[in-house]
Amino acid sequence: MSPAGPPPRGSHRSPQGEGTLMSPAGPPPRGSHRSPQGEGTLMSQPMSLSPADNGNSFSEAASLQMERLVEDFGRMYRERNDALEEVGKAHHEALFRLSLAADLKDDDTGVHIIRIGFLAEALALLLGQGKKAAGMLRKAAPMHDIGKIGIPDSILKKPGAFVPTERAIMNEHAKMGADILGRSRIPLFQLAAELALSHHEKWDGSGYPSALAGEDIPISGRIVAVVDFFDALTMDRVYRKAFAYETALEMLHKERGHSFDPGIVDTFLANADALIALRERINDTCPTFTELVEGI
Repeated sequence: MSPAGPPPRGSHRSPQGEGTLMSPAGPPPRGSHRSPQGEGTLMSQPMSLSPADNGNSFSEAASLQMERLVEDFGRMYRERNDALEEVGKAHHEALFRLSLAADLKDDDTGVHIIRIGFLAEALALLLGQGKKAAGMLRKAAPMHDIGKIGIPDSILKKPGAFVPTERAIMNEHAKMGADILGRSRIPLFQLAAELALSHHEKWDGSGYPSALAGEDIPISGRIVAVVDFFDALTMDRVYRKAFAYETALEMLHKERGHSFDPGIVDTFLANADALIALRERINDTCPTFTELVEGI
């Protein structure tokens, strides 16, 4: 048996010390790696890059897959937003119907809250608010008196003045309304709750439920307070007939700086003809809930 001479250059003995020679594992070809067992056998690494792109871009198949993923996520996002919008509309309509039920306890036609929505929007625009904010006010304002649903008819429809205990019960409707509307994260219902809680506050601090004064009262509440006062004066109530427009405007002016923001009163009085014309148009057309939401 021939003695084992030195191994040829570039070779080594097997781990068992036999003379059988194994080729050493050199650096793997680019794009390959050793097997997990550490053997010299090379495994081909799957590549998602095209050979001509020098490793800087996705292959055509990968690009198409990415496009499909983006399209799928876009469709899912749109479907989610559509579903949330439908839920919001249903919630809004349910609360509007509840507000209408409360209004019907005090107004046989139920048009009062519709007028409040459109008058509040118009006055907000006259005061320089943007269309989006004014439109939001139009949709939220009809819910300002939703808390009246919890006031007994014996008090709500009483023809004479309230005794102190009755006044205390009546004043609870502001907080009741805010509680009904809840602590929603939806801006529309946040605004409606703010209106319910603030539209009986007075500029001089003598209002309720929190005795806020001046600009501490939210601007939304200050606007709705003015249009609610004027509209309520010019409609028949169970305990009195409607006042003439001229009389109602005089009464509004007297409350300037006492019950109401002077600047808002001045703007209302300066544009009284246009606002009264809008009120009459609402009476004639009786807009639906959809028209209230979308505007006319």
